[in-house]
Amino acid sequence: MNTENAQPIENTQNTQSTSGKLYGVGLGPGDPSLMTVRAVEVIAAADVVAYHSARHGRSIARSIAARHLRADHIEEPLVYPVTTETTDHPGGYRGALDDFYEEAAARLAAHLAAGRTVAVLAEGDPLFYGSYQHMHKRLAHRYDTEVIPGVTSVSAAAARLGEPLVEAEEVLTILPGTLPEEELTARLASTDSAVVMKLGRTFGKVRGALERSGRLDEARYVERATMDGERTGRLADVDPESVPYFSVAVLPSRVAPLTGGPAKEPVREAPGEVVVVGTGPAGPLWLTPETRGALAAADDLVGYTTYVDRVPHRPGQRRHGSDNRVESERAEFALELARRGRRVAVVSGGDPGVFAMATAVLEAASQDAYEDIPVRVLPGVTAANAAAARAGAPLGHDYATISLSDRLKPWEVIAERLAAAAAADLVLALYNPGSRSRTWQVGKARELLLEHRAPDTPVVLGRDVGGPEESVRVVRLGDLDPAEVDMRTLLIVGSSQTRVVRRRGGAEQVVWTPRRYPEGG
Repeated sequence: MNTENAQPIENTQNTQSTSGKLYGVGLGPGDPSLMTVRAVEVIAAADVVAYHSARHGRSIARSIAARHLRADHIEEPLVYPVTTETTDHPGGYRGALDDFYEEAAARLAAHLAAGRTVAVLAEGDPLFYGSYQHMHKRLAHRYDTEVIPGVTSVSAAAARLGEPLVEAEEVLTILPGTLPEEELTARLASTDSAVVMKLGRTFGKVRGALERSGRLDEARYVERATMDGERTGRLADVDPESVPYFSVAVLPSRVAPLTGGPAKEPVREAPGEVVVVGTGPAGPLWLTPETRGALAAADDLVGYTTYVDRVPHRPGQRRHGSDNRVESERAEFALELARRGRRVAVVSGGDPGVFAMATAVLEAASQDAYEDIPVRVLPGVTAANAAAARAGAPLGHDYATISLSDRLKPWEVIAERLAAAAAADLVLALYNPGSRSRTWQVGKARELLLEHRAPDTPVVLGRDVGGPEESVRVVRLGDLDPAEVDMRTLLIVGSSQTRVVRRRGGAEQVVWTPRRYPEGG
């Protein structure tokens, strides 16, 4: 190899006065031609070349770099004592590996202390799920060290598939297949694009997680990318018995490819579906993984404009915002879209089943015209739970949830329910306590409650919880001022047992309701 213009490499062979230098050398995904120039330079000038292998002695890393090895290289095979979790080591599988890494690091340290330059070969990138990193953590703080990055199997898989991984504001998630299936399912449901590493024996579990998260049809399979025996295709078609460790599952970008013409509605043999999702009380931090996945997979978003605006924009996704008082029309519109094959997410704040859109959608879906349209309801964090958590634990015992809005039921019904719940000494979570057009209900509710509760009963006022104008205050029931309550406020009225305590020198006020109720109470 001509190295006239190569960057100088420290070659300290036969020099005992100084330590050698450690290199972690990324070799790329398998094709030797994908090694970087810097990787070739380092290997050519190194005194010692180390590489990991199984007990059979064959090393993929060595085979990739073979053409660049010299006859006078000192080779250090780092042979794993175990490759499965079956071992008689007293510390188990992890103990056996830890002992191996310590012994391997000691061997390399002896070369470095003797002044030799050591290149540790690593498939892909040295610090990406690589064996080299175990040497790096044990040696880099003791010796001069340089890491040479390499092309990862993730990039190689995308290239061999010929499909973009991520575009615009999409998020790529990289997962080890060794995670529990429930965890894989949650993460796959909530991300835009993903790559799952380390298949082999984990393939059945990964396939199950893809199916449970609704992503199996999107999933692609890549085996030995850029190497001999490469295989690609739909993951759903792969025989689990044929899957080696060096394979990955890929969920490519969801952004539609450029066709040169207007966007077309998806053509599906079966009807679409409607998923009613709860976005929690505010922004993305309150979304569940399942809800994130449903929102990302939807062709159309339907909902009150304020809630739809909380959802990130995605290329190709249609958004249908409307007024907050057209629940029935919104529900039928969503079902009509689904009947045309669209996947529709109906967006609700909080939990869709608590004074929100789930009831309206299910009521409309009960009509004969929509009986074949699948409808799912995904839960969200409720406003009551969010406000309670900010205040402490006021809902720690039995409680009732009542809406003070008289738009869909008469005030007489509300008053009867308030009185009954108050008489039963239930904590009360009061939704929709006031608005610009409803200003008297809070005062009337306070009067009713004071017939059953002491004036010093704690009341939590949670306004815009999770939002930029969040405010959580605690007042006495007797001091509750209706003028301080608006449509963005939720009230939690304590029971006779609810307590307010001061913590941390009085700086923190906490409200909680004991789980134990006094006998005879």
